[in-house]
Amino acid sequence: MASGRLAEAVEPRKKSNVKYASFCAILASMASIILGYDIGVMSGAAIYIKKDLQITDVQLEILMGILNVYSLIGSFAAGRTSDWIGRRFTVVFAAAIFFVGALLMGFAVDYAMLMAGRFVAGVGVGYAIMIAPVYTAEIAPAASRGFLTSFPEVFINIGILLGYVSNYAFARLPLHLGWRVMLGIGAAPSALLALMVFGMPESPRWLVMKGRLADARAVLHKTSDTPEEAAERLADIKAAAGIPKDLDGDVVTVPKERNGESQVWKELILSPTPAIRRILLSAVGLHFFQQASGIDSVVLYSPRVFRSAGISDDNKLLGTTCAVGVTKTLFILVATFLLDRAGRRPLLLTSTGGMIVSLVGLGTGLTVVGQHPGAKIPWAVALCILSILAYVSFFSIGLGPMASVYTSEIFPLRVRALGYAVGVASNRVTSGVISMTFLSLSKAITIGGSFFLYSGIAGLAWAFFFTYLPETRGRTLEEMGRLFGMEDTDMAGEESAAAKQKVVEMRTS
Repeated sequence: MASGRLAEAVEPRKKSNVKYASFCAILASMASIILGYDIGVMSGAAIYIKKDLQITDVQLEILMGILNVYSLIGSFAAGRTSDWIGRRFTVVFAAAIFFVGALLMGFAVDYAMLMAGRFVAGVGVGYAIMIAPVYTAEIAPAASRGFLTSFPEVFINIGILLGYVSNYAFARLPLHLGWRVMLGIGAAPSALLALMVFGMPESPRWLVMKGRLADARAVLHKTSDTPEEAAERLADIKAAAGIPKDLDGDVVTVPKERNGESQVWKELILSPTPAIRRILLSAVGLHFFQQASGIDSVVLYSPRVFRSAGISDDNKLLGTTCAVGVTKTLFILVATFLLDRAGRRPLLLTSTGGMIVSLVGLGTGLTVVGQHPGAKIPWAVALCILSILAYVSFFSIGLGPMASVYTSEIFPLRVRALGYAVGVASNRVTSGVISMTFLSLSKAITIGGSFFLYSGIAGLAWAFFFTYLPETRGRTLEEMGRLFGMEDTDMAGEESAAAKQKVVEMRTS
């Protein structure tokens, strides 16, 4: 072991490789922009859609939140599609679907056509939110895993900010034209993404799945810190694909695993071991609480929240909303540099604790304003604005990026794709429920009461994270399994090829 550490210390990290891996992760993560743009632009466009199409609050709720339900179709289809045509072309496919959806929404003549556009765009979003973190995790070297796998969340926030800016830029157009331009121009980033994606290599995992070992080896050498890490990653991927360790060459035949998919479902869902059950519950719980604590209500309905706080002018509403987008984006950038330094648990617990305090402040401010209709209460309005900015800041430094980062780390290789899909399904369903019930909930228990409710859910989230989620920063796959109580015999299949490869490298070093 000492010789292995010495070899690792002697072999310097290749800065060019880290830069190249970062470049690839950035290109893939840009797929997440389309989700962020849709969330951001709908928050402002909803004001004008309601006026122009004369729809009810219930119809508006459904319009705002239904995309999350539709995205489930794309999320579950993305796994099969990416295994068939590759990760790169799946990103292009996602962009193309969203492009069509954006145009349908932009040219919508009525509510039905607008909903049809939401369906198509939702499928594209589902593809994007699945393939971006999967590709990034497969391309990222171990030392930069947390940093690079947080990129999709960064680009979601950039997309949200672009959506807010689009609202502000086109708000002065005629009523029937403004919201259509806001939605239709969303086709532009998806078209740009489809072109830029050709500058990134294919995922080494997919190349190995197709037996293209030489191509996979070349990509790994470009994206790993050291040649030893590249060899270890290749051995790990070969083991997961069922390729014997002594089978080598430029192109090899990959053995077909019988009943492989049904076995994965059985192992993860139907009859999981206690350790796998805990891993699955951790992922589902993390994704559930990320959305159940109210982030979509704040982001999607921020103009309505600010109006409830006493800001009535549309331009001021959209300008304040842009400030939310800028704040959210800045703090997600801070999180990317802290994930591999501060650790997962400290960021997650700090983030959730800050969200609880911010939600209580927002609920208090909105309740005070609501109890004095027509009166100007500057301190309550200021409290609402500061609470929203604090809420999105705390969300972005921890709970926001942690769902994708943590979920991509904790599942064993053989169930990782399905496990991630289940986590995303939990995320999207919860997001859809929250966004499609906010207006009705606000009428039932007041808008201030809604945020008090979200603060209670955030409190439950903090307790869940504190008692259930272990720290994963810097852990190997073997250590990761043991964190969740996995037996050594269960880990043997996951680690055997990588461990044997490491022994060979140590002996030759």
